[in-house]
Amino acid sequence: MGFLHEGHLSLFRKARRENDIVIGSIFVNPAQFGPHEDFSRYPRNLKRDCALLAKEKADWLFVPGPKALYPGNYQTFVDPGALARGLCGRSRPGHFRGVATVVAKLLNLALPDRAYFGQKDYQQALVIKKMIQDLHLPVKMKICPIVRDRDGLALSSRNSYLTPEERERALCLARSLNVAKRLIMKGIREKRAIRTAIRKILVPELSRIDYVEILDARDLSPVKRISGTILIALAGFVGKVRLIDNCLLNIPE
Repeated sequence: MGFLHEGHLSLFRKARRENDIVIGSIFVNPAQFGPHEDFSRYPRNLKRDCALLAKEKADWLFVPGPKALYPGNYQTFVDPGALARGLCGRSRPGHFRGVATVVAKLLNLALPDRAYFGQKDYQQALVIKKMIQDLHLPVKMKICPIVRDRDGLALSSRNSYLTPEERERALCLARSLNVAKRLIMKGIREKRAIRTAIRKILVPELSRIDYVEILDARDLSPVKRISGTILIALAGFVGKVRLIDNCLLNIPE
């Protein structure tokens, strides 16, 4: 959605290495924002974004307006199903319906061979991957690693909302994931113990915790015990800013 950061640019670099032509799109999608969310104030700087993409040697940039993608009397949306119901989908009803719809439209318009998405929005990536499979869209999807700042904070356009003090508090997300990973590597496999350790770090720093979940990374289904490929996913508010983070772990069965 623009206001590009190093995480976005890493996707362009990978695409540049693997393809002859690289196309970017910038569109702050109104369909994925709730009625009381930050659509009107979402950070935008198209001139800066264009300069960054020129530096990364992107060949084309598609910047449609809302009326181009949602003309008058628009009625057709993609229902993303069960993958969209938990995590962010639970607290942001309709969000992934808007995401799936706009990504389907962008893929149909560009007809790329490959599409690149970041792991930080892991649920979004799974929703899009499943949509591509179910709708037989002729594109190979690649999910690329989270890019973090030097202090560990996962890069996000919404980080620009944070005051210096809030940004310091936001580091609790990455810190709690690191603690969880260390505990699991030491052999702790009880989900409740890991969630308790995470929440102990988050509670003093966050204004509100949205969720702390440990799930099967393949389909976001609940796990009774930590084993296999798991996703630890977090969301919470620092002041009024909602942030997400996650990590993937492969634990021997």
